[in-house]
Order: sequence, then structure tokens, then C-alpha cells
Amino acid sequence: MTAVTTLAGADNFVLQEAIGAYSDEAYTNAKKLTGTGIVSGNPEIQTDTETFIGQMRWYKPMNPTVNVASLTDSTDGTTSTYSSDYLTYIKSVRSHGASKVNMQQVVTQVDGLAKIGRDFGETKAQDEHDALLAVLRGVALSEVLNGAAAGSGATGLGGQTFTNDPTDKKYGFYVDLGSAKNIVDATATVQGAARAEGFLNAFGMAFKDYEPEYAYLVVSPQTMASLRSANLVDQDRVTEGNVNFSTIFGGKFRLIQTRASQGFSTAELTKINTGAGVDIVGTKCSFIVLPGAVAMETIPVPDTVEIERKAAAYKGGGTTEIWYRWGYIAHPAGYNWAGATDKFPSNADYTKVVTSGTPTVLTSATDALASTTGTWVRKTASALSLGILPVFHG
Repeated sequence: MTAVTTLAGADNFVLQEAIGAYSDEAYTNAKKLTGTGIVSGNPEIQTDTETFIGQMRWYKPMNPTVNVASLTDSTDGTTSTYSSDYLTYIKSVRSHGASKVNMQQVVTQVDGLAKIGRDFGETKAQDEHDALLAVLRGVALSEVLNGAAAGSGATGLGGQTFTNDPTDKKYGFYVDLGSAKNIVDATATVQGAARAEGFLNAFGMAFKDYEPEYAYLVVSPQTMASLRSANLVDQDRVTEGNVNFSTIFGGKFRLIQTRASQGFSTAELTKINTGAGVDIVGTKCSFIVLPGAVAMETIPVPDTVEIERKAAAYKGGGTTEIWYRWGYIAHPAGYNWAGATDKFPSNADYTKVVTSGTPTVLTSATDALASTTGTWVRKTASALSLGILPVFHG
């Protein structure tokens, strides 16, 4: 015989008249991306800086001037110059807490705070995963504004092609396969690996002659099922740390399957396509991500675990609260943080846009995207230095 207690201090427990033990229901949240090679540390990121932000500096590639020596022309040779640049990263601190009425244990025989303590690792890992996914979507939005809108006043020229100049920021670092499926249907002439030609083309268009040895392909369960039905998944797996990856094309893509939302809503795509650039046709999005494309550094925070007791509450029965705190910097390689610098960002802040210096959600941007950028702004000179490639498809 069981009953849910109606006691105000213990209404989250199912009680038994006979003595029994509680068990934990398994977590079935979306598979985590933070445990993969997408994430790495970056020794250039300093976590002990003052204020909410920090900065990294680097020297840009030189464009040397080569002179031809002469025995007859006494004109001075032209010297080569070099320059440096910097980007800004942002800190974020998160917290997670729970409280209990102390005397509920007399009735429930369960410590009300034991559950939160046991599952803190899952909570923290899920938060970091959600932050990473928000960064990926934020970068995708930034690049889409480059190609499909008129960000910073420059009309976009679409996504990457096999021939575009990778230093021209009017081309967004994404590939739009249009209404074509990422895994096309088999025909008499399209069989085997040719059915996934879209992914291979996207990889080549983005990285051109700097195409890396391998990359991670973040796909939905639907895309994963298509790859399996097309018999494209390699028999051998790749082991990375304690993670075994399924691969396709002889290990070229290491597959990360997640049901977490990766694309943009209909309202967001409609807003993007009001820009003066080239419209996005593909309604779904997968990500090709290079190793170490997102740096994630832990921030030491004071009082990582804190317990507060109030003895007088509940007529002297007392209450207890426990709080966990953690912090990190999540920063995509090659981008500058352009969002608010006077607060810790939420996951929603990672996916906002900036209009006339004010961060806002995409659907609230009111200038037809003529002077709108993402909160992540491309900082490197060449797109070939980037590591997050959104691929839009049908």
C-alpha cells in the first residue's frame, strides 16, 4: 500500500507503510558532447582575470613584400609589416541547490539532500553539455548572418563553396545543401558512399586544401538511422579515451548522435531570410566540428559547496539547504565575444544577436538585420582557422 504524502515539508516523496528502499531512475537526457574531442583546454585562456571577461592576443599571418635586388636602381626596398589582434572571452558561473525540512526524515526515512548530492555530477555535466550546444548554435547564427543577411552593413554572399575566398567574411562559414537530404535516396546510379556526398562536399567546400584528417559529425537519430540503412557506418570503431565512436568513410567522420536540437526554428529561419543576403533553404542542421573547436576551462569559484541551516523554521524542526557552484569559460576557436560584458552569460545569451550594440533574441531584431551580428563574431583572418561548420539540409 502506498500513498503520496500531503505534508507540506515532504510532498515530493511516495511513502510506504512497509519498510522498503528507494532506487534511482536512470537519466535519459540527451547524450553529452562535452566528453568528446570537440572540447579541449586552451592555455592562453586565463581564468583569474578581473571583471567578467578576458582577452587573448596573437600575431596575424604576415603578407611579406618580396623585393627584387638591383645593381642599377638605388631605390630603398619595401619592408614587410606584421600586426597582432586580440579576442575577448566571457566567464560564466552556475549554481544548483536544494532544501529539505529536517523532520521529514522521521516520516520518510530518507535524507532529502542525499539525492541531489549523488546526482550533482550528472547535473554539472548536463549544464556543460547544454552550454556547448548553445555555443555551437550561437556560432551557426553568427555565420548565417554573414552569408544570408547583411551583418555589419555588408550584404551576404551565402555559404562556403569550392571556390570562394576564405578571407571574405561576406561568405558565412556554413554550407547549405538546400532541400536535398543529407543521405539521399538510393537510385540506379546513386549507391553506397555517393548517397552521403553532401557531407563530403560540405567538408571540402569549408576547408578546401586545409581539409583535416578527421572531424566529428554531430547528427540526429534520424540521420544516424539513414547512415545505417545506407550501410555507410564502418565496421571498425575509433576509441578516444573511454569513448568508442562509430565512423563513416574509413574514419573520416566520427559520429556523435544526439537528439538535442541543433537547428533553427521556422520563425528564426524566416527572420534570417529577411536579410539582403542569400536565403537559407535547408531546414535542418547538422554540425561538422574539428577537434578542440571549443575551449572549455574551469573557473575556480569560492565556496563550491555550502550548507545553510535554519533551526527555528517549522516550529523548531529546522530546514537545511545545500548549494553547489561551478564556473567555466566556453569559447569557440577564432571568435570574439560581442555580447554583454557586465554579467555571467546564460545559455540563451550564447545564442543571441547584437543590434546597435544591444544583445537581443534573433526574432526581436528590428533593423532587417542590416547592422546585426551574432554574439560570437569571427575574429581570425581566414575561415580556414575555424572549427565549427553548420551544414543545412532537407
